[in-house]
Amino acid sequence: MTEHTAVSPVEPGLKASGATVLSLQGAMLAYGQRVLWQDLDLDVRPGEFIAVLGPNGSGKTSFLRALLGQQTLSAGKLLIDGRPPRRGSNLVGYIPQHRAVAAHTPLRARDLVRLGIDGHRWGLPLGGGRLRRRVEELLTAVGAAPYADLPLGLLSGGEQQRVRIAQALATDPILLLCDEPLLSLDLNHQQAVAALVDQRRREHGTAVLFVTHEINPILGYVDRVLYLAGGRFRIGPPAEVMTSAVLSELYGSPVEVIRARDRFVVVGAPGSDDHGGETS
Repeated sequence: MTEHTAVSPVEPGLKASGATVLSLQGAMLAYGQRVLWQDLDLDVRPGEFIAVLGPNGSGKTSFLRALLGQQTLSAGKLLIDGRPPRRGSNLVGYIPQHRAVAAHTPLRARDLVRLGIDGHRWGLPLGGGRLRRRVEELLTAVGAAPYADLPLGLLSGGEQQRVRIAQALATDPILLLCDEPLLSLDLNHQQAVAALVDQRRREHGTAVLFVTHEINPILGYVDRVLYLAGGRFRIGPPAEVMTSAVLSELYGSPVEVIRARDRFVVVGAPGSDDHGGETS
């Protein structure tokens, strides 16, 4: 059984045209007899910040792959700006998980950002002052200009994620997909990366889908939560989804959610990692 919650209004100040950035209707994704999720209806408006939560194996990564045009739905309809998704679309930006880069890697920060602009082209990359200025603008926007010429392997995890955000924004996307970008970062860098993503959506109306195992670092930015578990889902504001009753129903077993000031603590979610705070 799936349940839907009405979409919350877009916050004042967001560049919302009333159009739908992303639309899923009756979407289903399955591998053989194993259904990850089904009957998923979701409309995302410009400037919305949606957290995608759920245990390992619930289909979060597959969900992003479908939006990137790398995975075909088993059923239903998926449109981005009114069109089917495709690989390498300029409409979609993607921020991957932080992964360590070898210190001897020659690729510089500015090189990675440039790949976000012309890395999909065949033949020689574009040149000229316009391209260089665009790279500088992107690096400056995320606070990475001071280390633009350093090899990626010499940057800290937080610095590398800033550069990856710049790369993801290179085509000025209308939809930004974040695949656990806070993983392995310390608290200060988590806060900095989350704030950069939020700044982008507020200033440019970019819709954000933020896959994470830990909602607390982004809780202040989230408009809605899409929680996937047990082949089912729930969509709604955090206060409505992150409850003991809702998560117990999704998991099919008792789950306790404790709200402690501005944090959620989820206890007893089977087969899950950390979706709110500490789990046991």
